[in-house]
Amino acid sequence: MRSSINEQVFVKEVLESSMPVIVHFWAPWCGICRLIEPSLAKLRSDWNEQIKLVGINADENLKLASSYQIKTLPTVLLFREGELLHRLDSYQNREELKTVLLEVMATSLQSEPLPRAT
Repeated sequence: MRSSINEQVFVKEVLESSMPVIVHFWAPWCGICRLIEPSLAKLRSDWNEQIKLVGINADENLKLASSYQIKTLPTVLLFREGELLHRLDSYQNREELKTVLLEVMATSLQSEPLPRAT
């Protein structure tokens, strides 16, 4: 599934990562957050794990959530080489989430060939 990280390792695990990173801000009380986790994990496996997936508990990492202006949960951020490429601030149904992330990945990561998700 996903790795759970905190503010102390965010720079190393996300901003300094050699591969693209999907960051999923969530909270234990957020039922919708749990609903999109399988979709995110499936996207990661569809790309042969050429992308990292991490989760951040927004309640336990308020400083980090504040610095990225997290106002709704779940929020999904896509980073590459330390740069924020895209954000999804509200729940997307599974197909919509998949479509949006595929489009972002295809346009943002053109230099890295990724297999088409099924």
